[in-house]
Amino acid sequence: MSLPGHPRQNALLAALPGDEFKRLLPDLELVSMPLGKVLYESGGQLTHVYFPTTSIVSMLYVLEDGASAEIAVVGNEGLLGISLFMGGETTPSRAVVQSAGNAFRLKAQFLKDEFNRAGPVLRLLLRYTQALITQMTQTAVCNRHHSIEQQLCRWLLLSLDRLPSNTLVTTQELISNMLGVRRGSVTEAAGKLQRAGLIHYKRGRIDVLDRLGLEKASCECYAVVRREYDRLLSDIPCPDAYRAASPLGT
Repeated sequence: MSLPGHPRQNALLAALPGDEFKRLLPDLELVSMPLGKVLYESGGQLTHVYFPTTSIVSMLYVLEDGASAEIAVVGNEGLLGISLFMGGETTPSRAVVQSAGNAFRLKAQFLKDEFNRAGPVLRLLLRYTQALITQMTQTAVCNRHHSIEQQLCRWLLLSLDRLPSNTLVTTQELISNMLGVRRGSVTEAAGKLQRAGLIHYKRGRIDVLDRLGLEKASCECYAVVRREYDRLLSDIPCPDAYRAASPLGT
């Protein structure tokens, strides 16, 4: 199940019972997820859902003037497109690939049909949705009450949880868009973390040198989100990369 490009690299797909997985498998399509690719635009019709395996996707709220801020991040623990089974066909957020890799996509109608069977898929997706809502709520609180340095720590930790290594390939411009702050503020915050020996940043690459130190420098928001994911999804067989990335994982 650890072969490159296998659907079981996604935790939700890995958790599906055999019959449900077999029904979806023929229609799961492996797709490339290059950095910066836009999967959904605000208000757009959702034709597919995406199950990331080696990629990370940011959900952004975009204002009329073009300013944006991240409301959640989704990797190999989840899926993009919860609006489909929550009663809507569109989403108010934009979904942008934050870390390049792969994903499996599934036509919207196929997922809705499986959800409407009111079986294991419904229960699994509702639990995941509750965990995702917790992340969205905590992100809003964090953006309002905590320093940019703490927000950057939270963002890095959430990203690392969804990667097989301690290296994140990104840009300061992308991070500033995610956090909804000026690029100069990101530069200053990253510089503080680097001087503290927590990260090394150079030309679009961030290497985390001291994860425990990064967790201590973060606000409580990261731990709140992680505990809720563990509480709701602790019985889901996480992919090896996801489990190994974080000492808080189960």
